[in-house]
Amino acid sequence: MEHAPNGLESVLVQLRAVAAYPVDAVVRVPSDDPVVIKQVLDLGARTILVPLVSSAAQAREVVAAAHYPPRGWRGVGSALSRSVRWNRVDDYLTEAAAHVSVLVQVETVEAVAAASEIAAVDGVDGVFVGPSDLAASMGLIGQQTHPDVMAAVHSALTDVTAGGVPAGVNAFDPAVADAYMQAGASFVLVGADVALLARASESLATRFIPGDDAARSSY
Repeated sequence: MEHAPNGLESVLVQLRAVAAYPVDAVVRVPSDDPVVIKQVLDLGARTILVPLVSSAAQAREVVAAAHYPPRGWRGVGSALSRSVRWNRVDDYLTEAAAHVSVLVQVETVEAVAAASEIAAVDGVDGVFVGPSDLAASMGLIGQQTHPDVMAAVHSALTDVTAGGVPAGVNAFDPAVADAYMQAGASFVLVGADVALLARASESLATRFIPGDDAARSSY
């Protein structure tokens, strides 16, 4: 939902589509807005990924938004909620924490410095490092594989995994992905649907459309 044209209705359709298979969808909400977090959880998402979490205090707010009182302040609407199968899941309100996983994104200089504290927040189930925004935060926008950016990613991975919390990272370059996995990343984003489609169509254009690269890129 953060960078794609996904609203609540389209997320619901996608959750329905994967429901028949032995997988869990991870919904990346657009921000740490507690209203959106509540709505996405009510749709039936069991795992959320919250972007741009830069401090332990912010991480605690995110966790609170994802859980019912007394642990947090998620609004109670179980009679209307797909997540509770419209009140058909016994004891959901008291056991909802067992049904929800909260992942947060570390993607600023401040977040890397606080990575161990963020990972230590009770209720943070995993930390995902975002090199793109991290590079921008470091004044190196568009340079996700710059040595300084990669060093910061490695630092975050080390600090997160030292506390026994799973760490993930975004890495579309296979060699970089391998390096991050060797550094302790246990879940890695290695591709995106739109990027895969774009690269495959470019490959076909190179093979079948005569002309220069500029002409082919317009297709």
